[in-house]
Amino acid sequence: MIGAAELLSRYGHLFEHSPWVVERATAYAPFLDGQELHRVLMEVVAQASEEEQLALIRAHPELAVETEPLTEASAAEQKGAGLKSLTGPEFERFASLNASYREKFGFPFIICVRMHSKAEILAAFERRLRNSPAAERAKALVEIGHITKLRLRDLVEVTRVVGLTTHVLDTVRGTGAAGMRVEVRQPLKTPVATMLDETGRATLLTELVAGPHEIRFHAGAYLGGTPFFDVIPVRFIVEEGATHMHIPLILSAFGYSTYRGG
Repeated sequence: MIGAAELLSRYGHLFEHSPWVVERATAYAPFLDGQELHRVLMEVVAQASEEEQLALIRAHPELAVETEPLTEASAAEQKGAGLKSLTGPEFERFASLNASYREKFGFPFIICVRMHSKAEILAAFERRLRNSPAAERAKALVEIGHITKLRLRDLVEVTRVVGLTTHVLDTVRGTGAAGMRVEVRQPLKTPVATMLDETGRATLLTELVAGPHEIRFHAGAYLGGTPFFDVIPVRFIVEEGATHMHIPLILSAFGYSTYRGG
């Protein structure tokens, strides 16, 4: 869980020179994981006034400007995209595009450089110069969402552990729950689903990170008929330094139990 006290100290810098976004999100703490936190942060941005949104956009630096001071995150992102090692003609092209863009829209061009090559950034620059101011404001906020999602992922994914397994014992049938669908939800990642094997076991992940996670056991579909349970969610914390997690489930028609296995 991510509590209010942790938000400003650890995540306050996510939005470029705009800690007010994280400050407002503290009203909705705690958060299950980074994915839930990011969703709320972007809702805060969406609900902000137009003036506040413009201020957030304008707080970002222009791309490939040697004299402009950058935050540590922005400097690393631009360097990783090759924007700090441009040739003379490339630098001139970026300078010209920056000037044209700012003259038309009144704020800097924003794109998540970690998701694009240098050629793709330049192509997007030229393409988006044809947009309306309203379209570009909206696009800038979308790109800020991508930027902050990756920054947040860097903070959440501090420690990786190897192996997440499960075993579901069906006490009604006296066997493993073969064929049950099991889904794993991790911070800022697409859910991963699998089916239990003939013994009711499965390796759910070969690598996961420290922090909160959730396994969803689709017991209703497995039991069939008109079962008492539908989906059984099990939320658990992966501690830093862990090397393996085994989360079993003991299932009956009207009850279940779980524990941290070895």
